[in-house]
Amino acid sequence: MPPAPQADTPAGIRFDGVSVAHGRNVVLDGLDLTVEPGEAMALLGPSGSGKTTALRAVAGFVRPVSGRVLIGGRDVTDLPPYRRGIGMVVQQYALFPHMKVAENVAFGLRAQKVPRAGIGPRVTEALEMTGMAGYADRHPRELSGGQQQRVAIARALAIRPGVLLLDEPLSALDTRLRSGMLAELARLHRELPDVSILYVTHDQVEALTLADRIAVLDRARLRDCGTPQDLYRRPRTEFTASFVGTANLLPVTVAGGTVRFAGRTLPLPAGGAAGAADGAAATLCVRPHLVGLGESPTGDGATLRGTVTEIQWRGATHRLYADVAGHRVLADVRELRETPVPGDDIALHFAPDDAVLIPAGLTDGGAADG
Repeated sequence: MPPAPQADTPAGIRFDGVSVAHGRNVVLDGLDLTVEPGEAMALLGPSGSGKTTALRAVAGFVRPVSGRVLIGGRDVTDLPPYRRGIGMVVQQYALFPHMKVAENVAFGLRAQKVPRAGIGPRVTEALEMTGMAGYADRHPRELSGGQQQRVAIARALAIRPGVLLLDEPLSALDTRLRSGMLAELARLHRELPDVSILYVTHDQVEALTLADRIAVLDRARLRDCGTPQDLYRRPRTEFTASFVGTANLLPVTVAGGTVRFAGRTLPLPAGGAAGAADGAAATLCVRPHLVGLGESPTGDGATLRGTVTEIQWRGATHRLYADVAGHRVLADVRELRETPVPGDDIALHFAPDDAVLIPAGLTDGGAADG
């Protein structure tokens, strides 16, 4: 493997109160977010959340109505895309069909007026990094979807950008190719320590696998930001809990050192209710893989009783759906010797330390600090 192409200067990204609107329709609302130099940040959210708009604001393809975009500490809000020092990869690859692979990769270098003698080595370097060195003389039509995506990434890397923008680059690939490309992107991130990566996706697995931090957007606003582990294990809002992974979200009432759910008293999770007063409403978040079948094996565990409504076999696990006092509770259970059937009465349990209590004031996805 040759040395990775490096950005001339480590460059981070800063959104400083960035808002974008189309007429009266606000598609990005006051975004404050920093991507540190060398960091991989995923923008995660449903369709229409503003994540692609944020990426396009960095690229220079949309103009904010207010706020500033900074790259490497330099205000680039009014600069055209070609002067921003970025590489970009989009969903549909955007390769030139009449050009061979090497010509596609060299396109950005020629646009930057890199001397002819320097173009060949840079093209070879980028193709070797992406495992496409043996395809330099082929046309895009002679490549698979995954190979075309590698070429698109090589073209972005060839200019040695300080910032790499990835706009759902794996969405057009099948599951097997997506998994392989995700591993390749993770490898490239390790080998490009000075390149800041902004990765737009609606796929939770991609965000959890690739990102150093995840920014969660919804309805044009930033809702949460943190490491994948923090957002998954200790979500601060209901929206984060439901969008980053799958979660049981149970409405509870704080009662001293306990919470009340569906007429039952359950132990208060570690960390308590963040100062919530007795009688305050909150949401109890428990991930399905942390819910077990049967009574709690310890005296301090929480036990729920309900009725099985559905069972899904998922290979290594069974996903059980249960109705608990009108609330749906999910449990991912391994190695069931006797599989319950719909209509069976069951007990489900979880440990207090495996639950997270989300205060009512944060259940609507309040804005987060980036």
